[in-house]
Amino acid sequence: MISRLALRNGSILSAAVLRTATPCVAAAPKLLFHTSQQQLMPKKLPEYGGQLRLGLVPEEWFKFFEKKTGVTGPYVFGGGLIMYLLNKEIYIMGPETVHAFVALTLLVYGIKKFGPGIAAWSDKKIQAQLDQANTDKAETMSVLSNAVEEEKKEQWRLEGRHYLFDARKENVAMQMEIEYQERLNKVNEEVKKRLDYQVELDNMHKRLEQSHMVRWIEQNVVKSITPQQEKDILNKCISNLKTMSVA
Repeated sequence: MISRLALRNGSILSAAVLRTATPCVAAAPKLLFHTSQQQLMPKKLPEYGGQLRLGLVPEEWFKFFEKKTGVTGPYVFGGGLIMYLLNKEIYIMGPETVHAFVALTLLVYGIKKFGPGIAAWSDKKIQAQLDQANTDKAETMSVLSNAVEEEKKEQWRLEGRHYLFDARKENVAMQMEIEYQERLNKVNEEVKKRLDYQVELDNMHKRLEQSHMVRWIEQNVVKSITPQQEKDILNKCISNLKTMSVA
């Protein structure tokens, strides 16, 4: 039912678009044949609905179980699931259960009783809409064919194509200039990288020389200290610590 209503609405919309799509070649030929966007056709909906079992369960579910468990698999699964829910008291029966059962029964009865009539009426309305859409499509295709022929004549009458050739020459020259500028920029970047490398190399040499000089001075200072001087310095430190502890 829902698929039929969706197909009906889609056909009405397409028919309205086709009726209002009459082109005007003399007014805007470029808009129609050069810059207009492509109109994609909507996906085709199924013409017939799926089969049901027990009034509500899709036939595909049963087919899925039958491939793995056999014909009785879906019924065993459904009954076992209901028994499991009742046994574990996940679902507790009450007055709502009776109400739900009655509602489902009435729903299934309504589908079985009135479903075929409503489906036939919907199919008739959809077929009428499709016929109207096909008629509008044929008329629109005829108008568009005439528009194409007129456009071809207009293109044949065009003059001044040398302007197009001049514009293309200018575009080629501009592209060559852009390519030259890009290559020149690459050369500048490579030269800058090499200069930066030389600067960083000189800085590294200076850092190494400075570090070597510092280590050399430290080693010489340490070597210049005699054992007696080291002993005097140690005694002086001990005496300073004692003085600080007394204070």
